Amino acid sequence: MTARRVARVLLDSPLPQLDRLFDYSIPDHLADKAVPGVRVKAPLRSAGRVVEGYLVEVGEPDASDRPLSDLEAVVSPVPVLTPGLYAHARRCADRAAGSASDILRLAIPKRMVRAEKAWLAAGAPAKPEIEPGARDWADAVLAEYPGLAGALDASERLAVDAPPQPSITADGAAVGAWATLLVAAAVRTLAGGRSAVLVVPDHRDRAQLEAALAGRVPAEAVVRDDAKQSSPLRYAAYLRTLADAPCIVIGNRSAVYAPVHALGLVALWDDGDPLLSEPLSPGVHARDAALLRHELDGGALVFAGHTRTTDVERLVAVGWLRELAASRRRSPRVVLSATREGESRGSRVPSAAFAAAREALAHGPVLVQVARPGYAPVLVCADCRHPARCAHCGGPLHAARQGAVPTCSWCGRAAGGWTCPDCSSTRVRMASSGSERTADELGRAFPGVRVIVADGEHPVTHVDARPALVVATRGAEPLAAGGYRAVVLLDGDRMLLADDLRIGESCLRWWSNAAALAAPGGPVHLVGVAGPVARALATWTQSAYARMELADRKPLRMPPTVRVAAVDGDRLAVDAALAELRSAVPELDGEAVLGPLPRDEGVRALVRFDYALGGRVADSLRASVVSAAIKARRPAKRSTGQATDAQAARVAAARNRLKVRVDVPDLDL
Repeated sequence: MTARRVARVLLDSPLPQLDRLFDYSIPDHLADKAVPGVRVKAPLRSAGRVVEGYLVEVGEPDASDRPLSDLEAVVSPVPVLTPGLYAHARRCADRAAGSASDILRLAIPKRMVRAEKAWLAAGAPAKPEIEPGARDWADAVLAEYPGLAGALDASERLAVDAPPQPSITADGAAVGAWATLLVAAAVRTLAGGRSAVLVVPDHRDRAQLEAALAGRVPAEAVVRDDAKQSSPLRYAAYLRTLADAPCIVIGNRSAVYAPVHALGLVALWDDGDPLLSEPLSPGVHARDAALLRHELDGGALVFAGHTRTTDVERLVAVGWLRELAASRRRSPRVVLSATREGESRGSRVPSAAFAAAREALAHGPVLVQVARPGYAPVLVCADCRHPARCAHCGGPLHAARQGAVPTCSWCGRAAGGWTCPDCSSTRVRMASSGSERTADELGRAFPGVRVIVADGEHPVTHVDARPALVVATRGAEPLAAGGYRAVVLLDGDRMLLADDLRIGESCLRWWSNAAALAAPGGPVHLVGVAGPVARALATWTQSAYARMELADRKPLRMPPTVRVAAVDGDRLAVDAALAELRSAVPELDGEAVLGPLPRDEGVRALVRFDYALGGRVADSLRASVVSAAIKARRPAKRSTGQATDAQAARVAAARNRLKVRVDVPDLDL
């Protein structure tokens, strides 16, 4: 009798102790369906239940002759987990001390039966054909960067500073020149018979890529992959990436895992945007996932942006990325506007910026960037300037309009009859201006001019070329046909006051992205800011600022010069994890661990370590998480008539308090 073959299955479970391959016997009636990559159902002996998972590989039983449970069922005949995707997920999870199933949950959409049946019935898609004119257009765009086309063909790793200017597509749509550049790289890659993956922060950026791609490649060769799609559409898009025909995938952070055929290019736009940082466990940034994918699958790797993050600059400094510059350096005309002598220092818009806006309004739209949405985001006591706080929850108060009753930004309660706890005053004063109040003020200063508010409450993606004042919060600036005739950047001093290690990088990115929306020759006024960040913007030397930041952070051992892991949990679990870590990685010095310090629940410690130690640190912390999870599931010892089962469950839940995140985006203890 022939021995049954063994299915090695990765269970789809959040439990860290189940993050490994389990062996199951393949019953005869599933022998033809149980192939690597399919979704399956398998029993869990310890839990007495059936869970879903992925059949990773099929092999022969080992020599132990141990009894194996049978696979319960094959959920779908489609092999949705490719060997490359599993290897990528495993590498990302190991680097971040997490579980591969958590990565796959982000990468593989939920199964939709109708979409799957329609895909199976449609047959394999044809190989896309690129028109010679589209290939010539792509080569002409890439020619502005000497050596870029050859570097893409040679699968190099590149850091590219995108052109800071607007562009027009073949259909007359307004997009950023960065979108044209990335699309040209993707078109050349597809014309060479390979797939391209373009990863952007949000739907506004994705829409620009779609507009730039229109008419350049066949519509069926463009695959949209983002979480805002309906479940059937997203699953259908994922199934398209499994086909042998190459394609261009455009999407958000999870698109970096798309298992396309013959990968030729992975390009990330604006990797400093926090939307590219995955908030769900294990929290792998799209930049790190792209780096690991390049190691596994090859293909060119491009990081593009108007600014240079310190993370990318570190990779350039160590020679892992090659910096590629344009043949002709382009930069906006940035003016550092300060309050002149004789002007009121309380004036929000200096006379130089005001005059530039008035002159530009005769020719087209003007962009005014502000820090916050709303009318008056911050209120203070009119007499002593003490911040106005909610009496119920302590949250900050704000006003929706002039003369409105203050409202709490946290709990939403109206604060009628508010009294200052310091001076007993009942009067409040607006301490800041949001987008709506700024629009009111500018509307009075420029009578008869259209005023458009663009923020989270009022999303606007495009404005026409007619004169208008566009007041937008950072990141919500709409595209203007032909570009803005002038750009005024307000509240820069307030933005720089944020308690954040990367606030300088973030401000430079916000301002640079807004400046890139200006029409050629249009002035960009940065109001009330001086220092290194302002100089970097004015001289358009963002990479030099990133190098300076790296030099400043190195003696302080701050990321990205080192990696940082956060260990959260109860005191005993965290202390045990740190003790195991020091034993496993003796190279960690006395200053490697910060804390543990108390938090709302439990304590937190930060571990700083060099990149060379990353694998061993992640392995040790992961082992501690698994150990804590196993201990939490053990039944508590109790005497007869004492703790109930419910109490024992609560004790177990309280024990399982150890959480680890590697490469934390925020170092706040």
